[in-house]
Amino acid sequence: MQSHASLSEVHQSVVIQKKKGIRRVLAFLGPAYLVSVGYMDPGNWATDIAGGSEFGYKLIWVLLMSNLMAVLLQSLSSRLGIVAGMDLAQANRSVYPKWANIPLWFLAEVAIAACDLAEIIGMAIGLNLVFDFPLVWGILITALDTILFLFLLHRGIRVMESFIIALVAIIGISFLIQMVIVSPDYGEVAKGFIPTKLHGSALYISIGIIGATVMPHNLYLHSSLVQTRKFDQTDTGIRRAIKFNFLDTVIALNLAFLVNAAILILAAAAFYSNGYFHIAEIQDASKLLEELFGKAAPLFFGIALIAAGQSSTVTGTLAGQIVMEGYLHLRIQPWLRRLITRVVAIVPAVLTVVYFGENALGNLLILSQVILSLQLAFAVIPLIYFNSDKKIMGKFVIGPWVKLMSWICAIVIVYLNIRLAVQEFEGWVTGNAVPPIVLYGLIFPAGIFILFLLVYIMIHPLITPGKKTVPGIPHGLAESFVAEAVNPYRNIGVAVDFSGKDEAIIRSAIRQGGTEARYTLIHVVESAAARYLNRNAYDTETKVDTENLQKYAESLKEVGFMVQTRIGFGNPATELVKIVKDEKFDLMVMGSHGHRGIKDLIFGSASGKLRHRIDVPLLIVK
Repeated sequence: MQSHASLSEVHQSVVIQKKKGIRRVLAFLGPAYLVSVGYMDPGNWATDIAGGSEFGYKLIWVLLMSNLMAVLLQSLSSRLGIVAGMDLAQANRSVYPKWANIPLWFLAEVAIAACDLAEIIGMAIGLNLVFDFPLVWGILITALDTILFLFLLHRGIRVMESFIIALVAIIGISFLIQMVIVSPDYGEVAKGFIPTKLHGSALYISIGIIGATVMPHNLYLHSSLVQTRKFDQTDTGIRRAIKFNFLDTVIALNLAFLVNAAILILAAAAFYSNGYFHIAEIQDASKLLEELFGKAAPLFFGIALIAAGQSSTVTGTLAGQIVMEGYLHLRIQPWLRRLITRVVAIVPAVLTVVYFGENALGNLLILSQVILSLQLAFAVIPLIYFNSDKKIMGKFVIGPWVKLMSWICAIVIVYLNIRLAVQEFEGWVTGNAVPPIVLYGLIFPAGIFILFLLVYIMIHPLITPGKKTVPGIPHGLAESFVAEAVNPYRNIGVAVDFSGKDEAIIRSAIRQGGTEARYTLIHVVESAAARYLNRNAYDTETKVDTENLQKYAESLKEVGFMVQTRIGFGNPATELVKIVKDEKFDLMVMGSHGHRGIKDLIFGSASGKLRHRIDVPLLIVK
């Protein structure tokens, strides 16, 4: 069974329509908190600590600027999901050609891997500080969070949001206690909000702060998470959803700003003020905190670090699902997606510890955040275009002032990243840090291609303004056909997936029952959103699938068959079992999934599971 709903597991699982007053507002709140944890993950800690220890309070204004950019861009992301019913990856696939979408997908995956790398390192350091685990063991232990992710996945989006908010509260309380212990100079803190010139290491760290704050994978994530709310699809309902989600974004991201500011202020007060100017390692920061302020400060530091790493890893996995499904229409089991993402990030972390020592982890953290920043433009520029396109947004396109501010953000991001890339390349050339064959045979051509891709995604919407934008669908549309009849069963369930096999499946079903039987056409929406939102999912994919199913039903009714339709959400086998029992079928008909062995493990096998869990005949059509 296929579906194109974003995060189909939880799509539209939170019903808004019947709620009023403050309960309605609270029902909308939540998606931005899941997004906000990415703005206070361990990667932020590394850049904030490096910035605070080297420049004191002077880079607080960079944090504030990054936060304002984040609020604006995340509000555009939520707006896209609410109005268009698509996440950013689906929108990109619907507008850009395949050759451009493949590298866009790859860059998004690189950003997610970089984010996951930061979370692994942060959690490992936190486990070391609190429980004295060796860093290598801490890194390997982080692979076990797949179990926690699966538990939260099956409990629903509200449980996941509550879990994340609880972790955010732990982070905030831990830093509040540390701020009391350290006692910063608040007069100097106020001066840190005044902008200063950026060059050299200040520029490098500032770009790391921007990359750690305005995270590209969060733009994909937010556009999907807002679709977990099922609200009135009227102009008034959409406006209300945009307003309340903006409120959600402002509150959540300002809390994230306070946490980031607290980390930078802590580093400035504890290290810069005491003459420790180059603290890049989180574990070094913890040791110094213990020397300067006693054992309580590093303990709360470690607790907050574990909470930040664990909360960020959950949202990173969701973003990975969204990106893979949106760009490639490739859906694999959520646990496997989580495990792959984690392993890809664990390998460089382990190699760094083994070959370069534990002291290299801080530099690796900062590098991961710079990589995130370099991916930003490839998410931000399409996001602005889509929010400005009347074909996609209709009357909800952004106004001139919002558009102007959005493009200023994009220009700042592109300018700083190009400046950083040139600065780093010049350093490699003059310092002979990279072999010439790697520099000119790999890095330079890759940089030229990335620059070309950046220019292309900027001009493509301008040179193809007449192209109709259609949501990406990971399967075909309803087929037209003439059905034929024969005999015996009276109540038959028919599972279809719009994959090109539906006519054979339906013909096989009606041969068993003829015109005397009642047929129930079933389709299970199993995208990432449907798995979380279940029956509350109502994005573009769900709508299209419902319409396609109805077309099949109408075609059969026209030639004399009794037909109804059922839509399921999430796991195909589980949903089909429920529907079979609800409808009391005396025969179930479905198509074969077309794979076996290891592919069953990766993609799942609905028919194999179904035949062991129902007590009626199952006809599998090949």
